Amino acid sequence: MMTRSISRSAARLAAVQALYQQEMEGTPTARLLHEFHDHRLGATIEGETYADAEQSFFDDLVTGALARRDEIDALVAERLAQGWSLERLDKPMKAILRVGAYELVARRDVPVATVISEYLDVADAFYDKREKSFVNGLLDAIAKVARPAA
Repeated sequence: MMTRSISRSAARLAAVQALYQQEMEGTPTARLLHEFHDHRLGATIEGETYADAEQSFFDDLVTGALARRDEIDALVAERLAQGWSLERLDKPMKAILRVGAYELVARRDVPVATVISEYLDVADAFYDKREKSFVNGLLDAIAKVARPAA
């Protein structure tokens, strides 16, 4: 069970990186998945070995978040503070929120607490405490709408 947890954590981080790359470069989804499968997931890059990610979970997070981007962006935008828009968020933050929101909306097999905790860990790789609190608050607000009974 521990390895599944690690491989899913790796898949989440890789999915955030893939969405970031897609937004920066406009890489088509199929090429993006292929590149991550062949060159990133479980690879050693510049002396750093990346954990082997659960590939089907990674694929679902990436393709699902991209396919439902308008719906997910609306969920995120509706919960931003007055005067803030999705465009004001930096690209890594948008990627974290998009993948996290997708998982809350579409992956009911994963408990809400797990989803939020995992994306706080991802945010920790990029940001300080204040931004982690922002991710926590936003994903919690989305969870209340996406999974009202949870």
